[in-house]
Amino acid sequence: MLTSSFITPSGLPVNLPSSEASDIVMQEVTVTITKDLRFSVNDRIVDREAVKGELTTLLKEKKGQVVLHIDKEVPVEYLVEIGGIAAGLEANVSIATKPYK
Repeated sequence: MLTSSFITPSGLPVNLPSSEASDIVMQEVTVTITKDLRFSVNDRIVDREAVKGELTTLLKEKKGQVVLHIDKEVPVEYLVEIGGIAAGLEANVSIATKPYK
């Protein structure tokens, strides 16, 4: 299940999309994708191909929360790919957003 969440910023700078309904979520694992397609897991910069391995390691013992910090200019296919990886590892997946102004 994907939900929209109002949460703290991640290490890489991203311009989050806006959302009317936002909840505060405790971050356990964060995945960030910048508009120039740089990836990080928990503020550790990794290649796109390494994201699944990083998530597998982090979620091995405890199925938790994965929060996606994805710049609003990133094509949705990346959101679907990374969200699918996290969901496949039985994590709850949330999308970081900022409130409408």
